[in-house]
Amino acid sequence: MLSAGALQAADWDDYPVPADAGEGMIWQLQSLSDDFNYRAPAVGKSVEFYSRWHEGFINPWKGPGLTEWHPEYSEVDGGMLHIKAGRKPGTNKVYAGSITSHQLVVYPLFLEVRAKLSNLVMASDFWLLSPDSTEEIDVLEAYGSDRPDQAWFAERLHLSHHVFIRDPFQDYQPSSTDTWYTDGKTKWQEDFHRIGVYWRDPWHLEYYVDGKLVRTASGVDVIDPHNFTNGNGLTKPMHVIINTEDQDWRSGAEPSITPTDEELADDSKNTYLVDWVRFYKPVPAN
Repeated sequence: MLSAGALQAADWDDYPVPADAGEGMIWQLQSLSDDFNYRAPAVGKSVEFYSRWHEGFINPWKGPGLTEWHPEYSEVDGGMLHIKAGRKPGTNKVYAGSITSHQLVVYPLFLEVRAKLSNLVMASDFWLLSPDSTEEIDVLEAYGSDRPDQAWFAERLHLSHHVFIRDPFQDYQPSSTDTWYTDGKTKWQEDFHRIGVYWRDPWHLEYYVDGKLVRTASGVDVIDPHNFTNGNGLTKPMHVIINTEDQDWRSGAEPSITPTDEELADDSKNTYLVDWVRFYKPVPAN
């Protein structure tokens, strides 16, 4: 059973949903799914683009660290969403692409991206965040740079989540080694890969890479051990965000891990490509 817009062939049809919808349930494609098979120029975008997304973030914040999200650093062309980065002239800041869904999504939900990381030390991201910025699911957060001293990150995908208290500020995310997934050989920037999450319920997340279950985050001790959610877990509807970031834990390190002018000017390195994103909810088969 699919939504009306999915009756024609879609780019993701060759990839079955890897998660189990449950007994007597099937997966129903949701209207936020986007194959990016339309044109949305950097300036002005298009009606199709704006039907699902807007440029920027969930609020007026411009981004972490040296990041300055800029509306002209995202576009749709050639069947792909292009999330770009470039130097803000005369500064050490980095202009970066970011788009956010109008719609809020909530569990139970399977979501997946097919993407190719940028070849920068910046993060290439696909994530969820509640409107009050207290609950976050990081489906994909990865650093694709082929710099020799960045090989550890190039071989890993960060698969995580956060719960926050905003005042006074507190931030929990799991720190276990399984949040940095590696298969021991793949440099994730070199090709397109599928990364997905099944947000089954408030206390259970399943992470999938190229259709394979690679991490399960389940239970109070993993999801919210400090009770920041008052015993509720991950319950809040969230916006979907696709962006790139120059994060301060990297650019503020010594030595600083931030892209050079040359890297930012190189179109073969400065673009995070998204082929498609898809969203499904489990519904009764009958």
